[in-house]
Amino acid sequence: MLKKAAILFFILFIAGGFFLIPQEHHEGETTTTEHGEIVQTEHGDSHGHSGHGDIGKELPIWSAVPFVGILLSIALFPLLAPKFWHHNFGKISFFWAIAFSLPFLIFYKSAAFYEISHIYLIDYIPFIILLWALYTVSGGILLKGSIKGTPLSNLVILLIGTLLSSWIGTTGSAMLLIRPIIRANAHRKNKVHIVVFFIFLVANIGGSLTPLGDPPLFLGFLHGVSFFWTLKLVPHMAFVSVILLGAFFLLDTFYYKKEEVSSENVVEKDIKREPIRLVGTLNFIFLLGIIIGVLFSGSVKLGETTIFGVHVAYQNLARDFFLVLMGVLSLIFTKKALRKENNFTWFPIQEVAILFAGIFMTIIPALAMLKSGSSGPLGFIVAAVKEPWQYFWVTGGLSSFLDNAPTYLTFFNTALGQFFPGQPESVAVVKLMSQKALYLKAISAGAVFMGAMTYIGNAPNFMVKSIAEENDIQMPSFFGYMVKYSLIFLVPAFIIVTLVFF
Repeated sequence: MLKKAAILFFILFIAGGFFLIPQEHHEGETTTTEHGEIVQTEHGDSHGHSGHGDIGKELPIWSAVPFVGILLSIALFPLLAPKFWHHNFGKISFFWAIAFSLPFLIFYKSAAFYEISHIYLIDYIPFIILLWALYTVSGGILLKGSIKGTPLSNLVILLIGTLLSSWIGTTGSAMLLIRPIIRANAHRKNKVHIVVFFIFLVANIGGSLTPLGDPPLFLGFLHGVSFFWTLKLVPHMAFVSVILLGAFFLLDTFYYKKEEVSSENVVEKDIKREPIRLVGTLNFIFLLGIIIGVLFSGSVKLGETTIFGVHVAYQNLARDFFLVLMGVLSLIFTKKALRKENNFTWFPIQEVAILFAGIFMTIIPALAMLKSGSSGPLGFIVAAVKEPWQYFWVTGGLSSFLDNAPTYLTFFNTALGQFFPGQPESVAVVKLMSQKALYLKAISAGAVFMGAMTYIGNAPNFMVKSIAEENDIQMPSFFGYMVKYSLIFLVPAFIIVTLVFF
């Protein structure tokens, strides 16, 4: 009976989905590029590539309902029906993806096919390949030895992870250090806050200094922002990191003193002291290979090919192949016993891949409406962004719930259009870095910093949460994470950053 009801609900929802898409659709239309140029397209993008036109102007605002649905599913199911969610999250993600894509394809045909192909070929597949490679390689590095989970040692691990994230990526740094910090605090009663601040600092804010750190900055690099320009965010990152590290140390000290059995006694009695050392260091070569692959794709131009109407650069295909190769070599040359000792499993990356497959599908209308600018259904948001602090909060606020990479690119282009309309991107970006640097800093900091606001703000957040739960740490729900932690600790820190820098 339950299955029949579910099937009926599915059919009704899909039928209702047809009303999400307007029935008048033009195969060819005049559209304005991000630099103010008027071009005629036939489901083509603003650069003349076959595909879509400005579809964001045609989509109604309620076409984002499936996106809201998948977000609410991620937020509520683990809280209200955890066992059901654990066994069926893939089906739920698929349900919302179909609920949007089926009517979208029926009404928009080739334009919809282009948009779906584009987001998976350009965004999702490279995104998952990079995450998989970093997850696989870092999972082959084991930090051994007797680390006592004291407030000071935890602070040092968070600081090291924060500094590493800009150079080996937030995913690489997070996957390298999350298991050691969990093991170090295995005896602790209160440790949820440790994982949460780990997400804040290592999985997000620490990645703000180079294009290797976080996907939004890598997109900026691909569009002409100098590799070392983002080092201008050192004061911003240092400022917010000091605030959060200080808050963490005070909170961790409070909980540590409150616990009945001290960490010191547990370590001395139950754990044989061992020197701290790294095992599986060969994987640092593969980690370096990943970094070189990413740098290569942003530094050379090898031409492009067309896949399903989407223009894909050869250097990006080479990068993805090389990243997969690094992961495979790591699996071959790392002993299985080492990964087992490191508590390495595939579930966290599988969960991220499955859930983000649904998120990337359903996010299409929201991003399209934002990219259509002030004339689109979400034009009131874009039109309201004028000052640096507005760029910081709007880019960051949307990055908390949308994918922060395309959100960054949307407001990056908004700034180019606001200050340098009609100018070639190569010229406008140079001027943006020099003449309007404060705006670019605001966009960059907002996209990276506020990815820490929710579990879905950045992919490593979900993986860290999943690994913590595998180790029997009861992480807060989607809303619990926000109410108990990000709103209390992050928002005040970001307000201070705004007053000081923006």
